[in-house]
Amino acid sequence: MSALEPDDVRAIAVLRANRIGDLVFALPALDALRARFPGSNIVLLGREWHADLLANRPCPVDRVEVIPVDPLPGPGDDRPAARAFLERLRAQRFDVAVQLHGGGGASNAFVRALGARISVGMRTPDAQPLDRWIPYVYHQHEVLRYLEVVGLAGAPPRGVEPHLAATDGDLDASLEVVERGAPFAVLHPGATDPRRRWPAASFAAVGDALRERGLRVVVTGTGDEGAILEEIRSSAREQPIVARPPSLRALVGVLARASVVVANDTGPLHLAGAVGTPTVGVYWVGNLINGGPLTVDRRRHATSWRLACPECGFDATLGRCEHNESFVADVPVDEVLAAAVDLLERHRPRSDVLRTPSDGLSAGSSERRPRDREASSAPPGGTHRTA
Repeated sequence: MSALEPDDVRAIAVLRANRIGDLVFALPALDALRARFPGSNIVLLGREWHADLLANRPCPVDRVEVIPVDPLPGPGDDRPAARAFLERLRAQRFDVAVQLHGGGGASNAFVRALGARISVGMRTPDAQPLDRWIPYVYHQHEVLRYLEVVGLAGAPPRGVEPHLAATDGDLDASLEVVERGAPFAVLHPGATDPRRRWPAASFAAVGDALRERGLRVVVTGTGDEGAILEEIRSSAREQPIVARPPSLRALVGVLARASVVVANDTGPLHLAGAVGTPTVGVYWVGNLINGGPLTVDRRRHATSWRLACPECGFDATLGRCEHNESFVADVPVDEVLAAAVDLLERHRPRSDVLRTPSDGLSAGSSERRPRDREASSAPPGGTHRTA
């Protein structure tokens, strides 16, 4: 397999069009591409929220091309928007197309349709092959999976921890939901998959204990998680601050200002870790394999080892049943609290003073730079697509 030389690669397309945590897991791979091909134009093929999040933010991506249709476009797609989008991408004459989107069932056809000189990615047995590919094996850590993919393009790892810079705009936006004051902890009790949700009463108990240590307690959630937020409010000895960030930028700012974040295995947990905030994640063991912490200085996990559905006993390692009972309800409050307290002792609670990233509030590679940008059946919480 011949190596790609930096001078021969002018434009790289990267497909990663899914959720917040999925993008975070891909950041080390994007860093590796930027380091190997510093003069190339790296284009993320994603969704509108990717463009909003990455616009004017130091990162390894030059711009985002928003995919205008769902499902992904493919050869012979007769949707006008899909045809026009593919034609516009092909006109950019990509040297390398990178598939970081799953097993390739639909995504490999899309990546091949870009017409790049070389395509790299993952493949399940029933997916189209790319020029260079690795097998898609579900139980592999997501960060390492994507580093292995970009290695096919000749980009060696720079590190395994995802990093995303918090900007002044993020910090300013966060003031709309959490005012300046004492240091605070963030609890994030939601998760798209209800099987990944730790009980609200357990979050409330952790919040009460952290409040006794002098921290404000901020509970974050979205509009459709009102019932969970209300349950925490009613279970807590003192009402926490309930924050519904109006934008991803506001959420990034809140997470970056926090002294510690306690959350289910979901996007905000991974986003908090990427901006450098100490985190404690509540995981189901299968998801720990795919997305758990790779280092422990700032990232800890409390894990349920339950393998069978608590409702019907179905073996969750084989797929999923029809039930949505929590697989992580048995994680002890004391275990989560002990991890949070240890992190607070190792990394003293931040004085809640807004600082710029250069003052050390945010984590991020110094080589990242702001650029102009255009605007399944699975185990519990299995959001890592095989599309």
